[in-house]
This record gives sequence, structure tokens and C-alpha cells, in this order.
Amino acid sequence: MTTVEKRTNNVKIAVRVRFLPEDSRPEEAYFLFGYSISIENLGNTPIQLLKRQWFIFDSIGEHREVSGPGVVGQQPVIGPGKKFNYESACNLRSEIGKMQGIFTMEDLITQTAFQVDVPEFHLVSPGKKN
Repeated sequence: MTTVEKRTNNVKIAVRVRFLPEDSRPEEAYFLFGYSISIENLGNTPIQLLKRQWFIFDSIGEHREVSGPGVVGQQPVIGPGKKFNYESACNLRSEIGKMQGIFTMEDLITQTAFQVDVPEFHLVSPGKKN
């Protein structure tokens, strides 16, 4: 499993992806990928994740945008030097795609909203890797 990382505005995002063959149905063009995300607060003040926005690209040319409050039903507060980890999944209609995103956070001391980039990560079933 490969991990991609990116630091933006004193927040480090790390993403790991895995193909979920037991939940995929290739004969129905349904490929499911699980991903684990770690959000680490590198700053000196507590922050809260308010919103997410995902950009999902499928190799058959489909593009989706998904947005909403928090992640996995939560709007976690992350203290200085602390991490929040969660797992989720994304389905594609092909065996290859990619995702990237933006988290809108708030500094709870200054009550200032800011954005954190989620690095691009690839969704590739094992049979498609060279």
C-alpha cells in the first residue's frame, strides 16, 4: 500500500488506498476502493474539520464532485500535535481512477476558516498495475 502526503496550512494529510475485491463486481462495472486518511494538526491551536469536497475522476471519462459537512458523519476537533484518522470508500465504473480534495477547517482560537489540500491519490485495481 502506497501512502501519499501533503502539508497545507500546518496540517498534514496522509492517504493510503486499497482495492476491495470482495466488495467489487467487475461484471457490473462496479469497482470499490477503500482509503484511510490521517489528518495531523502541526499547528499550535486546535482546529475543526468543517467540510469536505472531493473531485473523483474515473478512467472512462466520468468526473464527480462530492461535498458535505465533515467526514464520515463527524466534524472532528484536532488538538495541536494530534491526529484524526478515518476510513471511507469510493466506487468507480472502471478499474482505474483518482481522487483529490479540499478540507475546510477552522482555527478554534481565531475562528478563522482555512483550506487544506488532500493530495491526489490513485485508485487502481491490482490487475491493472504494471
